[in-house]
Amino acid sequence: MPKRVTAFELMLPAQEPGTPAYRWLYAAMRTEILEGRLRPGSRLPSSRDLASQYRLSRGTIVTAFEQLKSEGYVEGTIGSGSYVSKVLPEQLLQVTTARSELRAFRNGGRRAQRNLSEYARRLQFFPGLDVRHSRAFRAYIPALDLFPTTLWARIAARRVRTATATLLLGCHPLGYPPLREAIADYLRTSRGVRCSFEQIVIVSGVQEAMDLTARLFLNPGDRLCLENPGYVGASCVFEAIGAQMVPAPVDDEGIVLDRRSLRGARLIYVTPGHQFPLGITMSLPRRLQLLELAEQSDALIFEDDYDSEYRYSGRPVPALQGLDRGGRVLYAGTFSKTLFPSLRLGYLVVPTDLVPIFQSAKAVTNRHAPVLDQAVLCDFISEGHLGRHLRRMREVYSERLSVLLESAREKLGGLLEISSIEAGLQTVGWLGARIDEETAAKAAAVRKVEVIPLSWYDRGQPTRKGLQLGFAASTPNEIRRGVRDLAAALEDARKRG
Repeated sequence: MPKRVTAFELMLPAQEPGTPAYRWLYAAMRTEILEGRLRPGSRLPSSRDLASQYRLSRGTIVTAFEQLKSEGYVEGTIGSGSYVSKVLPEQLLQVTTARSELRAFRNGGRRAQRNLSEYARRLQFFPGLDVRHSRAFRAYIPALDLFPTTLWARIAARRVRTATATLLLGCHPLGYPPLREAIADYLRTSRGVRCSFEQIVIVSGVQEAMDLTARLFLNPGDRLCLENPGYVGASCVFEAIGAQMVPAPVDDEGIVLDRRSLRGARLIYVTPGHQFPLGITMSLPRRLQLLELAEQSDALIFEDDYDSEYRYSGRPVPALQGLDRGGRVLYAGTFSKTLFPSLRLGYLVVPTDLVPIFQSAKAVTNRHAPVLDQAVLCDFISEGHLGRHLRRMREVYSERLSVLLESAREKLGGLLEISSIEAGLQTVGWLGARIDEETAAKAAAVRKVEVIPLSWYDRGQPTRKGLQLGFAASTPNEIRRGVRDLAAALEDARKRG
């Protein structure tokens, strides 16, 4: 276990009258260690610092430390640093700490019922990405090993070296203006979005963009239409608000809506560039129909354009927002798929008349995204690095998709039919007869292959049986290995079925 260095002052309880100073200090530090606030391996303040902070003699500090060392709580020598012992005395294992209480609570313990809001009672935990090594066929993840980290570090170092007091102070609630301008230029050129920089809202990602939109335009009981199957993260947001969700089926042209399903709807959530999870690109006639229906129903459209920058065939398809003439579409995107997930920067393009309300919402929530990160991203975009990175990754992902399709034709015949897609980082495979989704996913996991049953994304009427497969984060060799092991897993699942 590495030693933890701390330069913070220790906050200890007040000394009781009549208690010798060394005895008080010993007991207070022992309690800090027992209750887990001073963790194993943590470096303790020097005797000089403790003496200055608590106005004690250094001899008193040394006496207390020596007692702690003799009992096994502390190790090291005065002058070279003292640390909380990495291996604590055996009897400490029986001590109930705040952390063990928390573990007990998570494992089924109960406390008095809290008075939660209706919103809090509707909240569901939406898990983030597991921080672990990627393998076939993990979805949602770009090829992080190919990201130009050295270039990014050089830009970041330059920004920090030249940072002004103004940059360190903060920025506009809607985001760092130069970054908003760079994103507006990028979206107009590459995605056909009609916008000025004033319409750009910098957010931590599409999830925050949805949450802001839901809070501003939906009340409990309001109707909302969304795709089925669809993105679980969107459902979590809208359920927490208390919206009445109306699942709409998806066919080969995209979401299927009519006036009846949209009656009274305040918002429509869609992923037209690369439908999640099926990978369908919404056709132009369907897009025009959707805009017309939204106008007739006085509904807003939330366009989640989460990964359509990666297009592998056909002509680029402009964003739905670019066709909007009535100010109905809120367009959201993220850099989690184009760059890396931990960057936590995305954007929301809002109609001009809605800019003030989004500005107010940002001002009373997180104020603004981290400015230094925004400045680094701004340089990365404006200096042309984003465009070059996207071109490189399109070639990489196109190759990996081709390897997946070729390997699947050779080894998955009759077991899994991989869908043909035009964009994105993942695709779906349709299962053969007598193969259960959950059984197939579990059998694949045993062989270190990750697939997701499509039923996980269903709301209401189940869709055709299938599995979601990511290909962007896996090398060609790993994809071939994954296909081989997935074929064996599906054979096992078919036998059990």
